[in-house]
Amino acid sequence: MITTRYLVRGRLLSLSAFRSCEELAYTTGSTSGVDVQRRKMGSAGHNECGCKHIVIDNMNPRIKTMEYAVRGPLVIRATEIEKELEKGVEKPFDQVIKANIGDCHAMGQVPITFIRQVLALVSYPPLFDDPKFPEDAKSRARALLNGCKGGSVGSYSDSPGIEMIRKHVAEYIERRDGFPSNYLDVILSAGASDAIKSVLKLFLCKLNGKRTGVMVPIPQYPLYSATIAEFYMHQVGYYLNESKNWGLDISELQRALDEARKESNPRVLVVINPGNPTGQVLSKENIIEIVKFAHKEGLVIFADEVYQDNVYAEGSKFHSFKKVMTEMGPPYSQMELASFMSCSKGYMGECGLRGGYTEVINFDPDVKAMLLKSISAMLCPTVLGQAVMDVVVNPPKPGEESYEKFAAEKESVLKSLALRAKMVAETFNSMVGISCNPVQGAMYAFPKIDIPSKAVEKAKSRGQTPDTFYAFQLLENTGICIVPGSGFGQQLGTYHFRTTILPQPDKLKLMLEKLRKFHEGFLQEYK
Repeated sequence: MITTRYLVRGRLLSLSAFRSCEELAYTTGSTSGVDVQRRKMGSAGHNECGCKHIVIDNMNPRIKTMEYAVRGPLVIRATEIEKELEKGVEKPFDQVIKANIGDCHAMGQVPITFIRQVLALVSYPPLFDDPKFPEDAKSRARALLNGCKGGSVGSYSDSPGIEMIRKHVAEYIERRDGFPSNYLDVILSAGASDAIKSVLKLFLCKLNGKRTGVMVPIPQYPLYSATIAEFYMHQVGYYLNESKNWGLDISELQRALDEARKESNPRVLVVINPGNPTGQVLSKENIIEIVKFAHKEGLVIFADEVYQDNVYAEGSKFHSFKKVMTEMGPPYSQMELASFMSCSKGYMGECGLRGGYTEVINFDPDVKAMLLKSISAMLCPTVLGQAVMDVVVNPPKPGEESYEKFAAEKESVLKSLALRAKMVAETFNSMVGISCNPVQGAMYAFPKIDIPSKAVEKAKSRGQTPDTFYAFQLLENTGICIVPGSGFGQQLGTYHFRTTILPQPDKLKLMLEKLRKFHEGFLQEYK
């Protein structure tokens, strides 16, 4: 007979000594299981009582601390409502509009033809015999397959990615910035998120008894707050200046840094440009100020530049941190920098295929070796995602068969996004109690909303933040799913929400009109 025994404060006891697993745990004075160890006798995994051996009280506390607002309770409820609509449950609307996340194709954006042609060819090589596929797509696909082990995208690649694609990324960076790029500094990833986490993990080290501090903009993209919580680092928030179109003030960076040093060692400065959720585009002069600050304070810059193709406002222009630092010359050109790019945004919107890269420059060679060792444990990023990134950085060139169609599709997507960015900001600014800065870039608006005191009290009675209460009411009454500003961070006493500008123009107009009608009713109800 197999018997399960437990070691309880030095005594080996069988399960029969306890009426339940809960009693066993409480005998030690702890529900966390710290003082209770399961001693297995006989075959592993035998479970006499049917109890769970990992429960909420003895799981990783950092996972419980993590929050990721763009896929939080509102999105869960939105999915439930979709299922209710499918079952015929009556609602004051007939569809859910998920404006909570930058998922381009889910919002109706049509894939770029050339990208999908190359993907089809590498996925199913018999299509090379199909005359409907242009020769330049076939040429790209052949080169990709030649870079794959066994000539198949189903094989593992090297952990940092296929060498040919890394070289194409380096060439793309050189064309963009006008300065050399070493492909050995390029690491391909499953979207930018994986790359950000992989590089940030290098800083998971206490110095002088203090954990690492990571400076992030407030409002910020929740990937950073979630990862910082998971890694048990210290989030050092610096507030963007809403009155200056979400500008980045160096005095605010200094305030946040000085305060943080009382309890942590700030080592990383995250800058999102163009901004998410705020949609601002940093000027070259502002980037120079940031670089000088980071150099003075000994910070490594993480440049989140995944929206570099998404710049709409007149007078705005994307400047990469690498280019600016290089132009500044030593010592700034010798600073450590990790920059990030993705195929999920821009004009491509290939979110589900998970392609991205990081370029890490001026890192200590030993540290870089440790980074490569760390990512090797995950084997490799998805090869189809790598293939998408290859097309992004090595698109059809003038004179090639697919160039005109590719250029027209790219321009169409970006022009439409620019029109929608303007439409969203202008519509919000026409509403009583809502103000919105211009959407200079990226894919989101982050308007400020006035919430009446009665609604604030109602939210408190429900255990919700006022902007979360507003967002839930909007969802239940209109089917529109947004993300409350509290999920990104905001100045105390202010309320915001983030919405994408991604719904196609007709649906976006409908969404904005429904939001206007709801907002007017909300103000009337709680005035």
